[in-house]
Amino acid sequence: MFDYDEATAFLGEWGPFQRLIFFLLSASIIPNGYTGLSAVFLAATPEHWCRVPANANLSAAWFNASIPLEKRGGRQVRSQCSRYRLEALLNFSAGNLEPGRDVNLSQVGQEECLDGWEFSREYYDNTIVNENHCMEHLSFIRRNSKELIRSLTSHCAVDVQLHSQQNCLQTLFGRKHVLFVTMGIQTIFSFFQVFSTSWEMFSILFVFVGMGQISNYVAAFVLGAEILGKSIRIIYGTLGVCIFYAFGYMMLPLGAYFIRDWRLLLMALTIPGLLYFPLWWYIPESPRWLLSQGRIKEAEDIIRKAAERNHVEAPEVIFDLAELQDLNAQVQQSCSILDLVRTQNIRTITIMSVILWMVISIGYFGISLDTPNLHGDIYLNCFLSAVIEVPAYTISWLLLQHLPRRYSMAGVLFLGGCVLLFIQFVPAHLSVLAIILMMIGKFGITASFSMVYVYTAELYPTIVRNMGIGASSMASRIGSILSPYFVYLGAYDRFLPYILMGSLTVLAGILTLFLPETYGTPLPDTIEQMLKVKGIKNIKSQKHQDRTEHTEENSAILKTTTF
Repeated sequence: MFDYDEATAFLGEWGPFQRLIFFLLSASIIPNGYTGLSAVFLAATPEHWCRVPANANLSAAWFNASIPLEKRGGRQVRSQCSRYRLEALLNFSAGNLEPGRDVNLSQVGQEECLDGWEFSREYYDNTIVNENHCMEHLSFIRRNSKELIRSLTSHCAVDVQLHSQQNCLQTLFGRKHVLFVTMGIQTIFSFFQVFSTSWEMFSILFVFVGMGQISNYVAAFVLGAEILGKSIRIIYGTLGVCIFYAFGYMMLPLGAYFIRDWRLLLMALTIPGLLYFPLWWYIPESPRWLLSQGRIKEAEDIIRKAAERNHVEAPEVIFDLAELQDLNAQVQQSCSILDLVRTQNIRTITIMSVILWMVISIGYFGISLDTPNLHGDIYLNCFLSAVIEVPAYTISWLLLQHLPRRYSMAGVLFLGGCVLLFIQFVPAHLSVLAIILMMIGKFGITASFSMVYVYTAELYPTIVRNMGIGASSMASRIGSILSPYFVYLGAYDRFLPYILMGSLTVLAGILTLFLPETYGTPLPDTIEQMLKVKGIKNIKSQKHQDRTEHTEENSAILKTTTF
């Protein structure tokens, strides 16, 4: 049976070629870190209240008292949806009456925000929301409190429809082409967003930015996983793409802190994407994919160039045509999701992977999107949410290196889920403790997010690996669709999102225990090699078979020793 890792073992594991691929592909992930959650600042809804016209001739006391106070988040803030009747305030002001002393404000009628809204400049100079706030109806405020949710939902929903096409493109045209096309989509449409003249235009362009962003991530991950050796593959999937993603995530609050205007911030986030296009001449196509397509000569050329860069001598024949017959016989001629459900083993793994990715995505994006709602400085909270990912990825790498996949993933999922469930018991005045627990929950879910990429890549063979990861990533997009609605449930009960996310995360940890174990096994290239990976049911059957063989062997020994 053909073994790609064995055929290319002469290259070594960590030569100049592997180091170049590792760092270039990892660096290509940096824009994904700040693009994925950029709407948290670009489309933020600042604190706002009803506008009182400056020419209303109100005294300073009545002007300051014109907005009713309400309790929100444990503190008294100005109402976002109403103001005291301006006509009554003018009469009181003209009569030299003072609010609170001469007039009971609770007896003054209230009215809608007939003159628009005023927006706080404490955190933002300008966002896409308050730039387009001149609406005629009261429903604007309520609508815009959900606009970020709708925008994220729309871009994720369209992404789900187009993501399967991207997976087919990778299978038909290769990992490298799709990687650079999707990087271009992300950069070009982000640039167009800078010139958005309406919320609708911003949202539509954001759909394409999101499509390019997640497709770029998947393409880079698959390309690196197929080029790099087994030991480096794990480091690449955790300390490589994930750490660089975290670096990009950290750049988002730092940039937003110093650039408070959304157009300037978006331009600053877009320009670095132009620096990645020269990488086309340094990043090769996946030799594994070329072999699966029968393009043996091209795969050998890439390996020979890698050998030259590593200063090693390649054998005269790298890939034996006879050994490639089984692989070439299974070259995928069509792009169909049915390829992931053709056998019982693939079907079971696909269903479980889809559920697992969806739940992890709900937890990850739900916590990330909720960081601006925490107590304290929103920029600091977002930065801490990004920083906590670095130790999470480091721990996930160590776990993947030394422990079985199933137990490692189940462990971090149990940690994240249980901590999120415990947040509801923290008293309201211990807000710092609640933030610490939430970061621990983010730690566990983030660690599982990086591990699930490596785990899924090891489960599927080369000819359907990209499609398997792509289908799982589509499930992750569905989780992204649902996560903002989990956050919005906090408007009704502050702890309800954490209860739901924590419960689902714990259930995902239990589900992980039923997946096949891939620790210590070679990366499969064919369907037959994938079928050799045994799940719990097959393990039990194997144990029964082993016991039977052991019994038969003992019987044979007894017969030979019987006189």
